[in-house]
Amino acid sequence: MLVLTRKPNESIQIGEDIEIKVIAVEGDQVKLGINAPSHVDIHRREVYLSIQEENNEAAGDDNLSILEALSQQLKK
Repeated sequence: MLVLTRKPNESIQIGEDIEIKVIAVEGDQVKLGINAPSHVDIHRREVYLSIQEENNEAAGDDNLSILEALSQQLKK
């Protein structure tokens, strides 16, 4: 993991397209501004993990058995 120190109004550049700027530091909170192309999804970590969990549940064994049953019906 790369660890960098930044002050308010300083930035970190990721590649050519993504800039992360420290907007403010207030107590134990840091406010960040993220400038990235619209095709880049940006989520808080806990939201990202929740989305991944829901996607995994949606693609679970139940859906696989449904697809297998549908495949068998199409073969007939």
